[in-house]
Amino acid sequence: MVATASWLSRVLARDHYDLALNLGVCGSFDRAIEPGAVVHVVSDCLAELGAEDGDAFLSIQQLHLLDESEPPFHNGRLINQSPPANAALLGLRSVDGITVNTVHGNERSIACVTRRFAPHVESMEGAAFMYGCLIHELPFAQVRAVSNIVERRNREAWKLPEAIHGLAETARQILDQA
Repeated sequence: MVATASWLSRVLARDHYDLALNLGVCGSFDRAIEPGAVVHVVSDCLAELGAEDGDAFLSIQQLHLLDESEPPFHNGRLINQSPPANAALLGLRSVDGITVNTVHGNERSIACVTRRFAPHVESMEGAAFMYGCLIHELPFAQVRAVSNIVERRNREAWKLPEAIHGLAETARQILDQA
């Protein structure tokens, strides 16, 4: 997250762009979104931004350190309200994501984050990218290929080569139609 935010800010401070694309892999909480599938993340949040209170988690908004809809947030989420009008993007499933510093691999934490956010996918930098694009008012899309189901580490079930291949093909289609 930190590296994405820092580099994006540096790049956007130097030049003007018509479009920003964040292409990467993710894990899926939704077993209907199988490894290898490519999705368009249209909303994201910083799942770990807050404080522990015993066994409870208090979001940054619940701590009253940030308003639920303080720009660029809408009800605590970063939302791409104006994704690029691109046929390849429109053909992708739109999903909700969470961005984390530590990807989930524990049944208890998976159940907890699923209850709190009902995410389809998780990444380690998506919300940082969206935040930067939103504050710079830059049209953007966050496109992710699912490499694995979010569960206890099961690397034998990962489909990283298939995910990267699907992501590369989708990226070509997006750029061809831009």
